[in-house]
Amino acid sequence: MIMRLNPLRYIILLAFMAVAVTGCEQNDDHVTLKLAHGLDTGHSVHKAMVFMDQRLRELSGGTMSIDIYPSGQLGSERDLMELLQIGSLAMTKVSTSPMESFVPQMKVFSIPYVFRDQAHLWQVLDGEIGQELLLAGQSVRLRGLAYYDAGSRSFYTIDTPIRKPSDLKGLKIRVMKSKTSMLMVNALGGSATPISFGELYTALQQGVVDGAENNPPSFYLSKHYEVARYYTLDMHTSVPDILLMSGPVWNKLSPEQQAWLQEAARLSVPYQKALWKQSSDEALQAVKDAGVTVIEPDKTAFQQAVKGMHDSYRGQPVYDLMQRIANVKGDNSND
Repeated sequence: MIMRLNPLRYIILLAFMAVAVTGCEQNDDHVTLKLAHGLDTGHSVHKAMVFMDQRLRELSGGTMSIDIYPSGQLGSERDLMELLQIGSLAMTKVSTSPMESFVPQMKVFSIPYVFRDQAHLWQVLDGEIGQELLLAGQSVRLRGLAYYDAGSRSFYTIDTPIRKPSDLKGLKIRVMKSKTSMLMVNALGGSATPISFGELYTALQQGVVDGAENNPPSFYLSKHYEVARYYTLDMHTSVPDILLMSGPVWNKLSPEQQAWLQEAARLSVPYQKALWKQSSDEALQAVKDAGVTVIEPDKTAFQQAVKGMHDSYRGQPVYDLMQRIANVKGDNSND
């Protein structure tokens, strides 16, 4: 399916098209691909995209390059995905969560404890299953090129330390506007409360919610640690980012150009993963230095608590996918 646009959004996109014309510009023998995303230039994903541009220039002998528009210059994540579908933008970065609307199997990343650890996650992403999911959006004009690391999501709370699932009982926990995320928090005993990320600091400060869940860099950079003084590394979900390509733009490239771009994307992944690990380690140390109590619980009780949620997917395609993932052997070299 292609997203249905309301009249105002359609007018906005037409205005952008009048300026951008196409996500792929070809002048003489040079192809320039336009890439936009919502992250700031200090983020590991943006730095990886700059690295990808450098590799693409080298691989193509200077005949291809990428123009990058960071920090939401060209619109929201939804806007950018729509622009990809109509070929007015070549590439963007999205979380796997919003991709659920196009590829239902993507919800597997929002189901808790599907992956045993980070090594297992990357063994899956780098293998047959990961490749299938990257290409599953081609029918809606979206092609995944690679996955970027976004770490694992864990709980943080204002004044209640979480060491076991029962500690979440009665607590209002902010979640993304995702049915799967709500089911997860409720399964663990909390009360899932959808709130936009931009409103979360105030919601924590005013006690509208008792906590939230996210990865260490987001917890630190959002300054939520100023209010939430407990961070429990239960690592319930690992939701990677996807480097997403416009199907129409991809189809305009020659097989050789496609190969160069795919290789440049592949080379950018370990670069981004190293930067992410560094930023994650630094964020954890920074919140500890700020007085936050960081808890490393036994995850067994958390895994048992969501078993019923896992069983509820029986008979659905995502359950079969979960079983395939469970049968993938981990490889510590990917950690």
